[in-house]
Amino acid sequence: MGAQDLAIWLNHFEHHALQPRCVSHGLSDVLRPDERKLIASSIATFQLGERSEGRTLLRATERFARESQLPHLPRIIELLIREEQRHAALLGAFMRDHRVPPKTTDWTDRIFRLVRRLAGLQLYVSVLICAELIGHVYYRALELATDCERLQVLCRTIVSDELAHVGFESQLLFTLRAGRAAWIRALTRPAHRIFFAITAAVVWPMHRSVLRKAGHSGRSFLRSCQAQYDFYLEPTGLLAGRYMDAHL
Repeated sequence: MGAQDLAIWLNHFEHHALQPRCVSHGLSDVLRPDERKLIASSIATFQLGERSEGRTLLRATERFARESQLPHLPRIIELLIREEQRHAALLGAFMRDHRVPPKTTDWTDRIFRLVRRLAGLQLYVSVLICAELIGHVYYRALELATDCERLQVLCRTIVSDELAHVGFESQLLFTLRAGRAAWIRALTRPAHRIFFAITAAVVWPMHRSVLRKAGHSGRSFLRSCQAQYDFYLEPTGLLAGRYMDAHL
C-alpha cells in the first residue's frame, strides 16, 4: 500500500465524513412486538461492538505510520473509527425509539477487546476484518428478518460503509503481511482462517434466531461468512497477489 493508495482512501473517508450516509426521515418505522423480541438481544450485541473508541488501534497505527513513512494512515484510521461510532449511534437511536435496552458488556465483546489490546497492528487489523466480514452477513440477514423499513435501510447503510472498510483493511493487511518473513506468512494465513471460522461458529448460536428468520441454517451462515473471507482475503486472489507481489 503506497502513498497513492492512501491518498485515494483518505479522500474517500474525508468525503464520507463530510457527507455521511444517512437513514432518511419519513420511512416506515413500525417494529412489531414479535420482531422486537426476536432482534433485541442480537442487535444490542452488535451495537456494543460498534462503539469501540479505537485508542489501541490508533496508537499502533501511529507507530507503524512513523516507521513506514505513511503520514496519511493515522487520519484514515481515525475517520474509519468515527464511521463505526456513527453506526453505533444510528443503531442506538433506533433501539431507544423502540425501547430496546442497550448492553454495557458481553463476553464476546470482552474477548475481542482483550485480543485487540494485546495485539500489534497486524493482529488488530486481522481481528477487525473478521468482525466486519461476519457483520456483512449478519446485517444482510437482519434486513431480511424484519419488515421495518427504517431498520432495513439502516442495515443497508452500515453494509455500504463497511464494504469500503473491508476493502481498505484487506489492502492494509496484505501490506502488513508482506513485510514479514515468508515462514511467518505461511503460518499466519491458516491461523487467521481458523480464527475466522471459530469466530463465525461462535456468532451462529448467539444470533441464530435472527439468522434463521432470514433463511440461514448453521451451515449456510458459515458458508456465507467463508465466501466473504475468500473474496477479500484468499491469498490466491487478485487483490492479495497484487500486494504480495509488490513487496516480495
